Amino acid sequence: MANEAMRYKDSVFTDLFYSDVNAEKNLLSLYNALYGTDYKDTKDVDKCRLEDVIFMNFKNDAAAVIGKRHLFLSEQQATVNDNMPLRMLLYVAREYERLVDKRKRYRRRIAKIPTPEFVTFYNGTEPFPSEKILKLSDSFMDMSRKPELELCVRVININMGGGNQLLKECQILREYSGFVEIARECLKSDPESGLEAAVKRCIKENILAEYLTRKSSEVINMLMEEYSYQDDLEENRREAREEGREEGREEGREEGSMLKLIKQVCKKLAKGQDAAAIADALEEDESEIQRIILVAEPFAPAYDAAKIYLAIHQ
Repeated sequence: MANEAMRYKDSVFTDLFYSDVNAEKNLLSLYNALYGTDYKDTKDVDKCRLEDVIFMNFKNDAAAVIGKRHLFLSEQQATVNDNMPLRMLLYVAREYERLVDKRKRYRRRIAKIPTPEFVTFYNGTEPFPSEKILKLSDSFMDMSRKPELELCVRVININMGGGNQLLKECQILREYSGFVEIARECLKSDPESGLEAAVKRCIKENILAEYLTRKSSEVINMLMEEYSYQDDLEENRREAREEGREEGREEGREEGSMLKLIKQVCKKLAKGQDAAAIADALEEDESEIQRIILVAEPFAPAYDAAKIYLAIHQ
């Protein structure tokens, strides 16, 4: 299954900014552009993505402690996902479990922890603003009081046409976004061999040229997994929407049928007919007719069918 494969295989984004031999350099370039810092030594990057099998369900795209002071958690998403704050909460809790010695948690002196930073890079095809902040508190059921827990995720549109300044300030991210755009174009015109054509074109145009020259076959395989995974997600969403529409249609048919029956019963009640006579005339179960009459009695003599329907379903 493609969605299972994505749990264990890196995306191109993750490989570029976390797993590749130049990942630390790329990640520092991205981090500096995001926060206006000037880190140069790759030793300032301590990668800490959740890799263990026990954490597999919580695996995120890239995580690192930068300069021993900041815990940077990032994801790349091709679909709009308002649950990113909740997911990041799960990630950061797991990260701190690993980063903070158990003994320090119970000492009287406060345990210092790296400051968390949460970023999602969006490069999907749905319209999305240049930048948006998602808040964990938007998920809370009760906001009558100020929440005692908050987590904010900065979502950045990194599409070439997204208008985000970050693409001008981080060359490696700009090239990655350009590569994704070209890959989409090539796939659209040639679903069979579009990815190979995209890689060749990018190398020729000096877009991630060194990276793609080294890892062309791996990148193609990763992209195939990514797009297959995205297709699975979209198909699941389409099926869910269709099921929802069908359920709505079915509920609508049931509601219309019930309301029609109530109107028929009301007309006959107004003429003084009893439950047995009405059931016989309408060819309905007498117990069902009796149930309607019981609710309808307080509405006599007007017998408002809509109000009776609502009363039955309260």
